[in-house]
This record gives sequence, structure tokens and C-alpha cells, in this order.
Amino acid sequence: MNERNDEVFSKRVKAGKRTYFFDVKTTRGKDLYLTITESKRTGEYDGRPEYEKHKIFLYKEDFEKFNEGMTEALGKIKELWDTGEYKKPEERTETEEEEVTFEEL
Repeated sequence: MNERNDEVFSKRVKAGKRTYFFDVKTTRGKDLYLTITESKRTGEYDGRPEYEKHKIFLYKEDFEKFNEGMTEALGKIKELWDTGEYKKPEERTETEEEEVTFEEL
């Protein structure tokens, strides 16, 4: 947990040149919400890596609709890949993926 003790779960997903963080947090009133952070290394400054970050906050009243939309969109992507008309993601080796830690952000 972080210094405010509002983080109850965190999952890091390395995906090629990007890393995604899925963090379940709680408010003081004990409502849960989700933050999704996309992080991409953009270079270095003074010998330290720099990252570009984008964050989405997803609140409890939107969980179901968000899940429905994401499920539908991912289903459509799979359907389109299965036609053979669109490129599927390429397999990456571990050496192609760069290591990122949350502390570096």
C-alpha cells in the first residue's frame, strides 16, 4: 500500500514498449475505484529514464458499463482478426521487452 493506505490491489502488465498498471483504490468513505495507467519510456534526462504516462480513473458506478464496452470491443477485435484481413499482434521475446518498475515513474 502507499503512504495514504488507499491502494488495495495493484497489477503491473508489461506489454511490448508499454507497461500498464491496474490499481484498485479506496476512498475515505470505503468506495472502490480503479486507476489504469499506461506508461511508455520516452528517453532519458540527466541519466534517468523518462516516461510518458496517461491515467484513467474508473468509478464504481461505471464498472459494469465499462466492462461491457471493453468486452464488446475486444470481441470485435478477435472477430476481425479471425477474418485474416487484419494483423494479429506479433509474439515478442523477453529480450525485446524493456523492464519498468513503478518506482521509476
